[in-house]
Amino acid sequence: MTAVVYSEYGGPEVLRLDEVERPTSDDDEVLVQVMARSVNAGDWHLLRGTPFLVRLVYGGYRRPRFPILGVDIAGRVEAVGKNVVDFRPGDEVIADLSKSGFGGFAEYVRVPVTAVVRKPATVSFEAAAAAPTAGVAALQALRDAGKLQAGETVLINGASGGVGTFAVQIAKFLGAAVTAVCSTEKMDTVRSIGADHVIDYRKEDFTESGTQYDLILDAAGSHSMRDYARALRPSGRYVFVGGPTRRFVTTLLAGPVLSMTGRTQFQTFMLNPDRDDLEFVIGLMESGDVEPVIDRRYRLDETPAALQYLEAGRATGKVVVL
Repeated sequence: MTAVVYSEYGGPEVLRLDEVERPTSDDDEVLVQVMARSVNAGDWHLLRGTPFLVRLVYGGYRRPRFPILGVDIAGRVEAVGKNVVDFRPGDEVIADLSKSGFGGFAEYVRVPVTAVVRKPATVSFEAAAAAPTAGVAALQALRDAGKLQAGETVLINGASGGVGTFAVQIAKFLGAAVTAVCSTEKMDTVRSIGADHVIDYRKEDFTESGTQYDLILDAAGSHSMRDYARALRPSGRYVFVGGPTRRFVTTLLAGPVLSMTGRTQFQTFMLNPDRDDLEFVIGLMESGDVEPVIDRRYRLDETPAALQYLEAGRATGKVVVL
């Protein structure tokens, strides 16, 4: 089969299209023919091996442990292991491969049956592939970490990115009033997916406006903790979901201390891949409550360009590889 592989850390230039042996499914796995994948920040972190913690947790110390990247896939079941009873060849499915060795940037991949959910016929392969990481992260960050309740106000900083575009729509589904922060050229897109108010960060600093929110979901990491605190109500919550590594470290270390000094809570969020949560997000897509925003589509042999585009920070929503 054809796959995009790498054997050393670096930029997109270390990726190469190659012919590799097609995997076979074990007893509790399914073999999936991949029809679509989406790219995530985690892919280029693993590609570059930075920050160094990525090598310790997922990759190898000197060279990559897994030769094929890619966690978000949608495709058709090609074969099933002897213990698999819920799926059969031909079924259309979605999976998150982050706990099973990655491998999405290939024509076929083996997946534990516990990571697979059915794809509704009304949801396209490319839309389905956009959901596992960004959609589940948005859901868990809002519902679990942020404790968002109907009637509350939430500000989403970085609302035009992959997680941000899902978060705007899921927050609306949960009954919140949504203020979205993004750049000028992306404001119309963010409005179109349901944001009640949109702030152009180039023209207005939301931390200086005097408006306070019940929850700030930060997918940009553009301000200091003190700035965010000004924009939170006394019992407000701040959840970091993406941005510069230094902001992640600051929130991780200082968040618990700041949370002890008052009622305002600060925390970092780490995605927990969960089959039930993925099914929930896919259900929202099937019902029309959530529609993934897809910026660009690339062929499998253009995967290096897709990762380069995402890393540059220009994408609105998700980038998909077909």
